[in-house]
Amino acid sequence: MPEQEHVRKQFGEVEENELRLEREKSEQIIDALNKDLADAYVLYHQLKKHHWNVEGAEFRDLHLFLGEAAGNVEEAADMIAERAQALGGTPISGPTAQEEHAGVEYEGQDVYDIRTSLENDLEIYGDVIESLRDHIELAENLGDHATAQILREIIVETEDDAHHIEHYLEDDTLVTEGAMD
Repeated sequence: MPEQEHVRKQFGEVEENELRLEREKSEQIIDALNKDLADAYVLYHQLKKHHWNVEGAEFRDLHLFLGEAAGNVEEAADMIAERAQALGGTPISGPTAQEEHAGVEYEGQDVYDIRTSLENDLEIYGDVIESLRDHIELAENLGDHATAQILREIIVETEDDAHHIEHYLEDDTLVTEGAMD
């Protein structure tokens, strides 16, 4: 990788922004957004893994849902990153930085049955939702109503996808008990 002659902005440095939000407030919000961004990418990669590996009687519906859910998370991540940049920050990027900043944990490389996979996804969704709620409140308390609104839009989609996973985990299924043993 070529060595940079001049770094335009170091990660963690927060510049003045045209949104007229004080730097100290921007720093707090950018830190929160970078955590949300890291969490989003952990969830995204886990959903994609399950999208690729799902099998069984409900394969088609789950495959399509998991692909759509991953797309929703990717779109949310883009919105979060662009907001962090607009506030004068640098969005985290790269798997190492994302893993370091994430408040959620990736389930790993192993492939599990789809029920376990969905339960693991739902656990991350729950943590992401709690974090988003906290960050909406933080943004509101700091007077950054636009960030709060962006996060509200994201949480609506996130909660909806989590609710769909709850439905997939219900007892009613096409697969009989004997086939699941």
